[in-house]
Amino acid sequence: MKKVLIVLLVVLVVIQFFQIDKTNPVTDINQDFLKIHETPTEIAATIKATCYDCHSNQSVYPWYTNVQPVGWFVKNHIEDGKKHLNFSEFGTYTAKKQAHKLEECYELIEKGEMPLSSYTIIHKEAVLTETQQTALVNYFKEMELKINKVQ
Repeated sequence: MKKVLIVLLVVLVVIQFFQIDKTNPVTDINQDFLKIHETPTEIAATIKATCYDCHSNQSVYPWYTNVQPVGWFVKNHIEDGKKHLNFSEFGTYTAKKQAHKLEECYELIEKGEMPLSSYTIIHKEAVLTETQQTALVNYFKEMELKINKVQ
């Protein structure tokens, strides 16, 4: 048992040398969702607080991402989130894809699936009030309609 604990401790120490890359990619601000749609300040603040850590190129890595394997989990989570939707690159999407992503946004918010509970446990500022949920859902629906009208 003592040998197992020593091996486990050594492994935990060794993996600390394999840190994640916390560099955010350089992006064109003119492709950012908030800029494209001239999002009102209050809505923009809510979107930034609840979505941008995982769904933009503006991720903020908290101190605990310096501890492995936690950092690996967070990095993987962020990469997966950006694969599904990246607000920083929203302007590069086709109009059809933009409308579909906005539809997914409001549907996931309405179902209470976004923001993820695993995120809001630590990030209390990302917990949406009922008023914020309604405002985001209405805003995303409005933007989806706007995009669909242009198509």
